[in-house]
Amino acid sequence: MNKKKIVALLMSFVMLLSVILTGCSGEKKAEEPAKSDEKMKVGFIYVGPIGDGGWTYSHNEGRLYLEKELGVETIYKESVPEGPEVEKIMKDMIDQGAKVIFATSFGYMDYVEKVAKEYPDVKFMHCSGYKQSENMTNYFGREYQARYLSGIVAGMKTQTDKIGYVAAFEIPEVVRGIDAFTLGVRSVNPDAKVVVRWTHTWYDPVTEKDAANSLLDEGADIIAQHQDTAGPQQAAQERGVFSIGYNTDMKAMAPKAYLTAPIWNWGPYYVEQVKAAMDGTWKSDSYWGGMETGTIQLAPMTELVPAEAVAKVQEIEAKIKDGSFEVFSGPIKDNEGNLKVKEGEKLTDEQMLSIDWFVEGVEGKIKK
Repeated sequence: MNKKKIVALLMSFVMLLSVILTGCSGEKKAEEPAKSDEKMKVGFIYVGPIGDGGWTYSHNEGRLYLEKELGVETIYKESVPEGPEVEKIMKDMIDQGAKVIFATSFGYMDYVEKVAKEYPDVKFMHCSGYKQSENMTNYFGREYQARYLSGIVAGMKTQTDKIGYVAAFEIPEVVRGIDAFTLGVRSVNPDAKVVVRWTHTWYDPVTEKDAANSLLDEGADIIAQHQDTAGPQQAAQERGVFSIGYNTDMKAMAPKAYLTAPIWNWGPYYVEQVKAAMDGTWKSDSYWGGMETGTIQLAPMTELVPAEAVAKVQEIEAKIKDGSFEVFSGPIKDNEGNLKVKEGEKLTDEQMLSIDWFVEGVEGKIKK
C-alpha cells in the first residue's frame, strides 16, 4: 500500500470518526429537553376538610379531575387557617417539588402574594381574591349568575315571603351573591324579603345550622346559604321547609328540603392552567368565568321546584349564557332606598368585585 492510499484511508477514518462523535453529541443534546418532561407536581391548599360536601369538596373534585386528565402528581393540605400558617404550607409544598400552587380561600391572598415574591419560578393561583403579579393569578366564577337563578326558584316557592340566608363573612364575594339572589327572588315575587344571618366562619356545621334555625324561628320557610357545609340544608329538612344549597349538589344531604344550588366545576380550569404551565404558555391573568364556561352552574332542580319556576329559570339561564341578560342591570336601589344603578346602566366588573351594599329586599347589615 503506497503513501497516498494510507493518507486517504486515514482521512476517511477521521471523517467517519467525526460523524460518529457528532451523532453522539446530537443524541445527548436531544435528551436534554426531557428534563422539562419530568412529572409536574401541583399543590392545593384548602380552608376546610375535603369531606365537607361543599366548597373544599368541589375543589378537591377538581384536583382529582386534574390528576385523571393530565397524569400529574398532586399534593394537598386541608383545614388550613386563613393566617400566617399558610405561608409555611406553601413553602413545604415547594420543598416537595410543587411548581404550581392553588390556594383556595379568600383569606390566603396576602400570604400568597408574599410567598409568590420569594419564589418567582413557582406559579401561584389564588381563588376568589383580586391581587395579581407576574407569577400570581386570581380566579373565580360569576357565581352571582347562578345565585340569581336560584333566587327565582326561592321566590316562586316561598309561602311566607320570608327567605333566610346563612352567610359567612361581609366580603364582596358573599355580599354580591346575596344581592344577586335577592334580585332573582324579587324578579318573580316583589313582596319577598331575604333575611341575612352572619356566622363569621366558612366551615362550622353547628354554627351554620344554628343560624338557619334562628331564621326559621323568625318565620322563614326557605333557607339559602353561602357556607361550606350542609348544616343549613339539614336544619331546613328537620323543620319541614325548603332549602337552596351551595358549592355542590346537596340533594342527598337533605332530600326532603333541597330545591337546587349554585355549584362549582373547577376541573377544566385546573387542567387548562396546569397544561399551560407545563408547555410554557402560562401567563398571569384574572379569571372570572360565567355560566357559559361551565365553571359555575345551577344544579338540576328537584321535583320540589314548581314547574313554572323551572320554565322561568330555563328562560333566564339561556339569556345569561348568550349575554342578553345582565343580573346587575338598572334600575337597582339599595335597601335604604337609594338609587345605585340607573335605568339602562349596569354594574361594571370592578363595581361588582368591590360591592359593599345590599339591594332592596335584603334585611341585614354589612360591617364596614
